[in-house]
Amino acid sequence: MPIKTLIIIPAFNEAENLPSVMAELRAQVPDLGSLGGDVDVVVINDCSRDETAAVAAGLGAHVVSLPCNLGYGGAVQTGFKYGVEGGYDYCVMLDADGQHDPGCIPDLLRPVVTGESDIAIGSRFLGSMEYATSGAKQLGHALFRTIVTRLLGRSLTDPTSGFQAMNRLVFTFFSRDNYPSDYPDADTVLLLHYAGFRVTEVPVRMRGRISGVSMHSGWKTIYYVFKMFLSIFIIMLRQRTQENARRSAS
Repeated sequence: MPIKTLIIIPAFNEAENLPSVMAELRAQVPDLGSLGGDVDVVVINDCSRDETAAVAAGLGAHVVSLPCNLGYGGAVQTGFKYGVEGGYDYCVMLDADGQHDPGCIPDLLRPVVTGESDIAIGSRFLGSMEYATSGAKQLGHALFRTIVTRLLGRSLTDPTSGFQAMNRLVFTFFSRDNYPSDYPDADTVLLLHYAGFRVTEVPVRMRGRISGVSMHSGWKTIYYVFKMFLSIFIIMLRQRTQENARRSAS
């Protein structure tokens, strides 16, 4: 039986960007080549105010339209649930704004399909970042890269990357109450590590968004940093509590 891969595209008001993203996706990933298998695309329409759902359906994608806006994390988790129900073997997260290069998907999937890793994170710092970013965002990348690297005990260059491929064990784990509803990021990498999953990085190419506004713009940047620190603290506190409980039991 061929393997089944689901490409999850969370989308909020991305009607203008989806035609380019879908055209590039279809051109570069008609199948998985040497990896074999069937590829489906699902667009999770996060209660968009534009024609995102109609555009996605017209472009041949499966579409799940949410009745209210859940935010990025809620939309992605809906995709994971779709993958579990659909019996998919692997999932790939792809942004709807054109930042993620679909041509990198086979490379991203390879270590997961071959069993070398449970999840592969696409690193723009090992590959290429073809857009300018603010000093504040550069500082944020460096900060969370340092925190995650120290907590993992090994180098991880891009823990904030949303360009990821994972096996069924991982997206089933995330489909339950193990995924942030707003900004899944460096905290999910730590969560996977402490849950025993194998995490690796793959060089990828990232570009600037085609049009529209980033979800990390304005005051949301401040909220994101605060929330990420809080989430990492809670994960570490939970891990320390579990370790203490295991020592007490032994």
